[in-house]
Amino acid sequence: GCTVKYTGYLEHWDEPFCTNCYSKSPGLMKLGKDITLGGLEIGLLTMKKGEVARFVFTPDYAYGRQGCPPLIPPNATVMFEVEVLDFLDSDESDTFFELTAEQQDTFPLQKVLKVADTEREFGNYLYRKRHFEGAKDRYKRAFSILGRSPSSEAEQCQINASKLLVLLNLSLTYLKLERPAQALAYGEKALEIDQRNAKALFRCGQACLCMTEYEKARDFLVRAQHIQPFNHDINNELKKLA
Repeated sequence: GCTVKYTGYLEHWDEPFCTNCYSKSPGLMKLGKDITLGGLEIGLLTMKKGEVARFVFTPDYAYGRQGCPPLIPPNATVMFEVEVLDFLDSDESDTFFELTAEQQDTFPLQKVLKVADTEREFGNYLYRKRHFEGAKDRYKRAFSILGRSPSSEAEQCQINASKLLVLLNLSLTYLKLERPAQALAYGEKALEIDQRNAKALFRCGQACLCMTEYEKARDFLVRAQHIQPFNHDINNELKKLA
């Protein structure tokens, strides 16, 4: 999937026949599903995040012999100006989630971690767009596949590192969704992995504060402050509590 800004022009025309440049935050589009113009699909696959390009497509790579009346005449050559704002490759991830649980279990751990990472990236993208419900679902999908048994201590460390990031994200997202009990539960799960994680302690403190459990909130926040004494957010939250 990718977020792109695009403008399409017909040959010798100054006015665009299509553009999404007026949209403040264009949504994520999937190649082959939301973006179906042959040339554009090929062109986007050659681009990197942040890149701007101009493509000229002959009819075979654009709207063909028929065109697309009334906007596009037959046999039209078109030009597209494109900027890639974000790019997330979800093919592997989508394929993985279409498999049965038994099939997923046979996947090598590195692939599972990569899929979890992709889901988390998607969650982060949705979170930045303030789609907290969608972000939460992506983070939960990532967490759901990180329950496999490791075959070594090194594998356990890798799984834990991946789990920790997802749990911290879930805790924060539930705070945004104004569901502090869940935020606390996920924050505490993160602390089971790393009891000195200042972010997890901070999230738990914030959640307790939302639930007016002031003693508990103080306990979490003071522990967080011991680990990061100069953290502005932690100190502010303690001032609020006072």
